[in-house]
Amino acid sequence: MKLKRVVVTGLGALTPIGNTIQEYWNGLINGVSGAAPITYFDATNFKTQFACELKGFNAEDFIDRKEARKMDRFTQYAMVTATEAMEDANFNFDKLDKDRAGVIWGSGIGGLQTFQDEVTNFATGNGTPKFNPFFIPKMIADIAGGLISIKYGLRGPNFTTVSACASSTNAMIDAFNYIRLGHADVILTGGSEAAVTIAGIGGFNAMHALSTRNNDPKSASRPMDKDRDGFVLGEGSGALVLEEYEHAVARGAKIYCEIGGGGMSADAHHITAPHPEGLGAKNVMINCLRDAGLQVSDVDGVNMHGTSTPLGDIAESKAIEQVFGEHAYKLNINSTKSMTGHLLGAAGAIETISCILSIKHGIVPPTINHFTDDESINNKLNFTFNQAQKREMNVVMSNTFGFGGHNACVLIKKVDL
Repeated sequence: MKLKRVVVTGLGALTPIGNTIQEYWNGLINGVSGAAPITYFDATNFKTQFACELKGFNAEDFIDRKEARKMDRFTQYAMVTATEAMEDANFNFDKLDKDRAGVIWGSGIGGLQTFQDEVTNFATGNGTPKFNPFFIPKMIADIAGGLISIKYGLRGPNFTTVSACASSTNAMIDAFNYIRLGHADVILTGGSEAAVTIAGIGGFNAMHALSTRNNDPKSASRPMDKDRDGFVLGEGSGALVLEEYEHAVARGAKIYCEIGGGGMSADAHHITAPHPEGLGAKNVMINCLRDAGLQVSDVDGVNMHGTSTPLGDIAESKAIEQVFGEHAYKLNINSTKSMTGHLLGAAGAIETISCILSIKHGIVPPTINHFTDDESINNKLNFTFNQAQKREMNVVMSNTFGFGGHNACVLIKKVDL
């Protein structure tokens, strides 16, 4: 069976550094930090008092007020980016075969604010179980994909992947596979997350996972820097329309790039810590390259998982050297989490979008907040520190790794028309 080609024809983004694709890209190439003191709740007593929240976002600017109240923030974010991506793809819905169009979404946590609110209300009440009738539909992680399909009448494959911070990359790989195997013509994919909550900050603080650089939030996310002290929690969403190549050409669609391959692996090592030698990270990149049928010398850049954790950045850097050998020193490597923070299950989507825009514009966004080299990380690698770099980008890989040892990698390339 000959596999079909899969291209990207629509994009949508809602991030801490921009609420549209264009705003997001402008934030990326200008090295903007999205970190600031938390506004959603009083974080005075928390070890971490800052995060990468959305700026100037009001769901009711996009969604009917009554409907918005039935949605957790993570679903609101998904609906907004799905709309931007579908408008960007510019379908004639009268001609689209909706039985062959679906939604495969990713979220690592889902409706955390909804769960927190409902349980808190019960715990502070008199013991009478008074729960919102929308509690469960607002909370469950699959509801975002369900509501997107309802909005557009998409009756093809529809499910949500959950693999912690690898969730939306797994969603994209599943969408890619469904199309290239001939099970669908179009799939809207991506991920959303809204974990900047009391429970989210408190839980990650208890794990000692977050930066506590409260005196300087904007420089707190510093991947590969010697003084990094944890990740900065972010929120938002990224959406991509994946489409079978011939289907896209037949309708005259704008094509951003081609999905070349996807790889998956497991560390099988620890619930939160990466394999110290980057074994899972190494394997996932090898698997991705093998799936794409490409050599290491074909790759121009890697968007690292690069969370700014002491162990993770070292392990991933080692893995890149192991996979690419001498070619590793010719790559542009970056971590856009230095600007957006870590969007957990939505990270893979917005970072893949960053890679797609790098290919389109020939610019590699920087890894900001680098001040001091870490002797444990090879400084011969080009991490695109502090300043965007112009470069023709033909093939780029994006890594995402999740708690539990889940690793996913997607490869995108310039489309050969």
